[in-house]
Amino acid sequence: MASLAQQESQSLSQNVKLGIQYRYQQGKIHINHNRFLGYTKDKDGNLVIVPEEAEIVKRIYREYLEGSSMLQIARGLEADGILTGAGNPRWHTSTINKILRNEKYIGDALLQKTYTVDFLSKKRVPNNGIVPQYYVENSHEPIIPREIYMQVQEELVRRRCVHISKNGKKRNYSNNHPLSQMVFCGKCHEVFRRVHWNNRVKKSIVWRCVSRFENTGSFCTASTILEDTLKEKIVEAINMAVSGKNSFLAILKKNIETVLSEDLDESTADIDKRLEELQTELIQKANSKEAYDNIVNEIYRLRDLRQETLSRNALRQDKRDRIAEMTDFLNTQTGDITEFDDKLVRKLVEKAIVYDDKLVVEFKSGLEIEINL
Repeated sequence: MASLAQQESQSLSQNVKLGIQYRYQQGKIHINHNRFLGYTKDKDGNLVIVPEEAEIVKRIYREYLEGSSMLQIARGLEADGILTGAGNPRWHTSTINKILRNEKYIGDALLQKTYTVDFLSKKRVPNNGIVPQYYVENSHEPIIPREIYMQVQEELVRRRCVHISKNGKKRNYSNNHPLSQMVFCGKCHEVFRRVHWNNRVKKSIVWRCVSRFENTGSFCTASTILEDTLKEKIVEAINMAVSGKNSFLAILKKNIETVLSEDLDESTADIDKRLEELQTELIQKANSKEAYDNIVNEIYRLRDLRQETLSRNALRQDKRDRIAEMTDFLNTQTGDITEFDDKLVRKLVEKAIVYDDKLVVEFKSGLEIEINL
């Protein structure tokens, strides 16, 4: 009886598996939406957007691109009483990470990311090419524009390693302070670090080159700069851009013309066509139980190539967006900035380079302004 039950379970499992694979081959997605923030299903089983939840997803993407860390985003959502897709009040950074990486928010779906290894235990493991995967584009209405999604993927990569010292030490992204990983040394090109000084009972906050108190492979004699002075000079640079907006707008116009004159965004049509052909061939070989390792490897290679192409397109679009942001700021700002604004600095400034006698502020739009120290 136990043997018959096991055989029946195996047969049922195989039939279900084949049924699911057949739907995947037809481009029909099968997604558990119960814990899927932003979407639900209609009566026909199609994914449809939940407007209130979609705004939460958009907020997460927006805040991440504005410089917030995953932990800061999670704490902000908790503070506002927003629940996760599973209905929990507690947000984890892993949840934010999955949302930022989920291709379903751009209307695509990578199917069969996991598979069942044992029909008895129902244990599921990540699919690393053991069984066919199916990537369906435009399978449902997107919440996040494709270019924003690609910019987030680039930012995820960038934050893994912001700077590498001469001795090989990697410095990861930090959001402890608005100027973290934004201030660099003009002598040895290392990052400046925020330090609390207590000199003769007088407390102060300064920024120093890490080579002054760390073995980075460089000997540096860069001067220390007070945080108040650093902020004051960055505000001065922004105000200089505002006061000379006419000349700077001409530079920005030239910059945008340069970006637009670069190669047009690359098309992925040929790659997509080849992937579709390989996917069909993979399905045929899988159904006939033939070896398909070479096809899988080629699919992965083309997917990587497609990702690189989309990333390059996203970088070009990001340049246009940054120039447009600076242009809009200069056109709308009528007076001087009176104090250091964290969000404004993160939005406009790429980095500040400290020299003994000057500070060079590089804006994300490509502008550079020198301020005497």
